[in-house]
Amino acid sequence: MVKATYRDEILAEHSNPIMVEGIYYFPPESVNKSLLASSDTSTECAWKGTASYYSAQIHGDNVRDIAWYYADPKTKASHIKDHVAFYKNKVTIE
Repeated sequence: MVKATYRDEILAEHSNPIMVEGIYYFPPESVNKSLLASSDTSTECAWKGTASYYSAQIHGDNVRDIAWYYADPKTKASHIKDHVAFYKNKVTIE
């Protein structure tokens, strides 16, 4: 089981998240979205498309852009549509 946590709160947990470029992408149903809020941030990846971001408020910490996902990925990244990835420097992945 792979999980992403922040200060002992489980943000996502799944037995087989998809790995792309060394990053785990968790299926949407495995993500605790009650801890996340949409961010205004977006970025562009040449082969994946436009990423949207989530921020989190956990135990009084406001963690901006803790995670991202592709709601409408390009064809080569269609397998990660709506899957959520977390920044390794902002969460613990184990």
